Amino acid sequence: MAERLTGIDVPWYVAGGWALDLHLGGGLREHEDLEIAVPRDRFAPIAGRFPELAFYVARDGKVGPATPEALAEQYQTWAYDTTADAFVFDVFREPHDGDVWISRRDASLRRPYGEIVLRSPEGIPYLSPDVVLLFKAKHQRAKDEQDFAAVAPVLTAGEREWLDAALRLVHPGHDWIS
Repeated sequence: MAERLTGIDVPWYVAGGWALDLHLGGGLREHEDLEIAVPRDRFAPIAGRFPELAFYVARDGKVGPATPEALAEQYQTWAYDTTADAFVFDVFREPHDGDVWISRRDASLRRPYGEIVLRSPEGIPYLSPDVVLLFKAKHQRAKDEQDFAAVAPVLTAGEREWLDAALRLVHPGHDWIS
């Protein structure tokens, strides 16, 4: 992914479990998918780097082509490789205001991309662990609990404070709140 997106003028970053794995330096757990995120209206240049793939969204309970209407209604886009007959990665198209990320969970949660996009030693951009954990808090699946247990101890004081405040706002009473 990083090789294909090298030099693109779009703030993209690895999201989900892989972002936490990059933050920890690897070895977190097996991942069943790769998710990246981009500002909502900057998807076209990303898709343009993958002309061999078809892009789809789930709409009205069905997966269909990523038409302009479908893209306007949904935030998650799947890249499909027709030769492999498989979905190969997801693209989250996130709300933003210029260089400021806006949470789709609550628009009052806003942070500059320069603050939430970190880089691995190899230069791969990834989402800050506090923001990843906010998204994972919604479902609390076994893998999310495993991710939280691995990452919570290494959060900085600022990341922990932000996560706690965001959880209080979006998921009051959540058991990940300090």
